[in-house]
Amino acid sequence: MFSNLKRVFTLALLASAASISFAAPAPVSDLGNSNQRVSTSSAIAGETDVARLERLLENRNRMQLQMQKQLDDMALEINELRGQIERNNYDMQQMLQRQRELFVELDTLRREAKRPAAETATSESSDDVPLGTFSSDADEQAAYQNAVDLILKKRDYAGAIAAFQQFQKDYPNSSFAPNAHYWLGQLYFAQKNDQEAVKSFAAVISYQDSNKRADALVKLGDLAARNNNAAQAKKYYQQVVDDYPNSASAKVAQDHLKP
Repeated sequence: MFSNLKRVFTLALLASAASISFAAPAPVSDLGNSNQRVSTSSAIAGETDVARLERLLENRNRMQLQMQKQLDDMALEINELRGQIERNNYDMQQMLQRQRELFVELDTLRREAKRPAAETATSESSDDVPLGTFSSDADEQAAYQNAVDLILKKRDYAGAIAAFQQFQKDYPNSSFAPNAHYWLGQLYFAQKNDQEAVKSFAAVISYQDSNKRADALVKLGDLAARNNNAAQAKKYYQQVVDDYPNSASAKVAQDHLKP
C-alpha cells in the first residue's frame, strides 16, 4: 500500500512539472531580440526616406541657384547691350551733326572756289567767304577743287585728306593754304583724330588775316573740351569773343562759355 501511494505521489509531481513547463512564458531574451530586429528595420527604412528627400531638396536648390545665376547673367548682358546701344546712338547723332556742319562748310567753300577773282576781292572781309578762293595757277586751282570734290561729290574723306596733304606739299605758299588747313582740321575732327585736328586748326590761326581763324579757334576749344580740358577750352572761346566780338563764331563761343 505504501508503495502505491509513493507511485501516485511521484506521478502527481511529474504531471505538475509538466504542466508548469508547458505553461511557462517565452524567454525574455527571445522577445527582446525580436523587438530589436523590428526596430532596426524600421529605422533603416526611415533613414532611406529622409536621405531621399534631402537629396531631392538639394537637387532642387542647386537647380534654382543655377537658374538664378543664368537669369542674373542674362540681365547683366541685356544691360550692357542696352548701354552699348545708347552709346552707339549718341555717337551716331554726334557724327551726323558733325557731317551736317562739315557739308555746309564745304558747300560754301565749293561755291566760293568758283567765284571770279573780282567778286572775291570785294568780299574778302566777310566772315562767310574764305580768303584765297582764286588762283591764277590753273593747276593749283584744279588741285584744290579736286580735293574739295572728293568730299562733296564722292564722299571720299580719306581720299580728300590725302589730296589736301598733297596740295600743301605741292603749293605751300598757296592762297588756299589757310582753307586747306581748315578743311583738313574739319576732316580730322569728324574722324575724331584729335591730335591731327589740333595741328591743322593751329596752322589756320597762324594766318592772322584768315577769315577762318575765328572758327578755327572755336574748333580748338571744342577739341579741348572733348578731351576734358575745360580751362584750355575756355581760353579759346574767350579769345574768339575778344578778337571777333561781332562774328558768328563769337556767338557760338559765348554759348559755350555760359555756365
